[in-house]
Amino acid sequence: MIELNTVFSPCFHSLQACKESYFATRHHLIISVIKHSRKNLEGVFVAKNNSSYTGQDIQVLEGLEAVRKRPGMYIGSTGPKGLHHLVYEVVDNSVDEALAGYCTTIDVVVHADNSISVTDNGRGIPVDKHPKMKIPTLQVVMTILHAGGKFGGNGYKVSGGLHGVGVSVVNALSSRVDVEVKLNSRIYSQSYEYGKPVTKLESKSTTSKTTGTKVTFWADPDIFETTVYDYETLQTRIRETAFLNKNLKITLTDERELEPRKDEFRYSGGIIDFVKYLTRGKEVIHSKPIYFEQEGKEGSVEVALQWTTSYSENTLAFANNIHTHEGGTHLDGFKNALTRTINDYARTQNLIKEKEVNLTGDDIREGLTAVLSVKLHDPQFEGQTKTKLGNMEMRGFVQQIVTQGLAEFLEENPRQARLIVSKASQAARARAAARKARELTRRKGILENSTLPGKLSDCSIKDASLCEIYLVEGDSAGGSAKQARDRSFQAILPLRGKILNIERAGLHRALSNEEIQAMITAMGTGMGEDFNLAGARYHKAIIMTDADVDGSHIRCLLLTFFYRFMRPALEAGYIYIAQPPLYKLAWGRKHVYAYSDEELQDEIKKLPEGQKIGVQRYKGLGEMNPEQLWETTMDPSSRTLLQVTIEEATLAEQVVSDLMGDQVEPRKEFIQKYAKDVRFLDI
Repeated sequence: MIELNTVFSPCFHSLQACKESYFATRHHLIISVIKHSRKNLEGVFVAKNNSSYTGQDIQVLEGLEAVRKRPGMYIGSTGPKGLHHLVYEVVDNSVDEALAGYCTTIDVVVHADNSISVTDNGRGIPVDKHPKMKIPTLQVVMTILHAGGKFGGNGYKVSGGLHGVGVSVVNALSSRVDVEVKLNSRIYSQSYEYGKPVTKLESKSTTSKTTGTKVTFWADPDIFETTVYDYETLQTRIRETAFLNKNLKITLTDERELEPRKDEFRYSGGIIDFVKYLTRGKEVIHSKPIYFEQEGKEGSVEVALQWTTSYSENTLAFANNIHTHEGGTHLDGFKNALTRTINDYARTQNLIKEKEVNLTGDDIREGLTAVLSVKLHDPQFEGQTKTKLGNMEMRGFVQQIVTQGLAEFLEENPRQARLIVSKASQAARARAAARKARELTRRKGILENSTLPGKLSDCSIKDASLCEIYLVEGDSAGGSAKQARDRSFQAILPLRGKILNIERAGLHRALSNEEIQAMITAMGTGMGEDFNLAGARYHKAIIMTDADVDGSHIRCLLLTFFYRFMRPALEAGYIYIAQPPLYKLAWGRKHVYAYSDEELQDEIKKLPEGQKIGVQRYKGLGEMNPEQLWETTMDPSSRTLLQVTIEEATLAEQVVSDLMGDQVEPRKEFIQKYAKDVRFLDI
């Protein structure tokens, strides 16, 4: 039989497992697997017995030294996410030129040595002597924090950078940076190493009248855990950037393969095309996305909307091309206007009876895919990750525009308007049924922290931070796991067969499913609207299934359940995937386990020539005795755990919808695309 690498392999986790005490070495598409490590804090809080504290004890970091000393403060992390952030910083500078009306093309190239080049046809970074710093302006931009054309003046009306530290931070965190500027019929160039110039600004004449900037950089391997870029990660971000900037052409080229890969992104429809892309493969309620835009003294607003028959909402909000994951004033205005306008229309058209309650925002947004993009001169970002818009004027501005634009659409398109209201009314009825189901199940104890006799084998420790629960495929494997576990901190919940695919079922059906009820009870968090992370009874929920097609399918169903109904648990890093071995090699009284076909061959090569060995292929967890299951899969000192995290929420949403939704074509396209990664087993 043929097994796709757990089907979600390019989406939910990396193909390479990592031991708990080591960093994962590969960053993959949307929901990437990272290591679970215990940080040794010994000695961190040791008091220093100094007899004096003077000015000599105060260290002053000059230039870009602070960036190299504390890179996480500027790019978030030194892992794969921070590495890719370097590319975004340079690309954003070129996008700012496009927003200002001077750039139409951006080329991004991943070279064979994992260096990156970003080239644009904008105005080119100024090279004249800076009036204050008395050095070339290019050098000021490259070596001084908070130096740029975005802090007043006439350089940029709108810019995407959060802090204006972009390219100088890239310079600081790179072992080398080469910059070329085309300007005034000349090509200017300068090189830097570790943030410091190593050449003077040089120039040569050219017959070309074009302008622009090319930045090539090599990320410092002493700073980053890996300097290998993931093409799909870059592709996702660059595609999103192209959607948000109508008619801007961005190319992405990967020269690391024998046959270079190249994609070109240019969208004449802008965010209309974005919504079409997000809803591809879904059944839509109205044929074309609803779109309106407007400019004012506060800035500009663009909105595109499309309702589908799905149960989930996918609303993306951007401010100056920055994805505001935490929302903000612009998203508040959008939601308020959406709820009020559709209720007003439904009342006016007698689609909601006088005695009926209004539709809620959740009812109206069920099945909605929307992109909201605002651009303003002086964005104020707040929140933990600085991705929440705080400009108060944008709430009323967006609310006014959405109210006016949506009301006009509803009046001019009565048939489609009725379909939208009907969809929301169905959602309201389903939500009411789900509410009754929750109340019923809560009375029965299903949504409370009660035990499940005969199913859940709980642990004895009550500290949730120390506890873990194994979600095990089948009663046979569950019985073996119960015998293998450490009862003090490991709980076992056997699951019978494949759980309900909640992507195709509503909340009401989900609450009626026995296996889902069991997981809700065991987790203690509730689900959906009732979810409360503080109620979690375990800080590790470990999916443990067979290494075959059925096991892969069950993992997909469980991950879809957690993503849709317990997403905060995913975001908190509570969800893991166990990695049982595929093989056991035995010779004499010795044995070793292999977790992949490649590892099996490597282990065989390590053995002396002529050594007689026995190879056992585990087709399921039930074939392992409790001692083997503990040694390989459940013992914290030797097991492999994959922690599931969400890296790109936009792409995660799309993949979950494509692979677990009603439409067949998206799954077919996915299988065709990743057929090269198929693993052949037991043919």
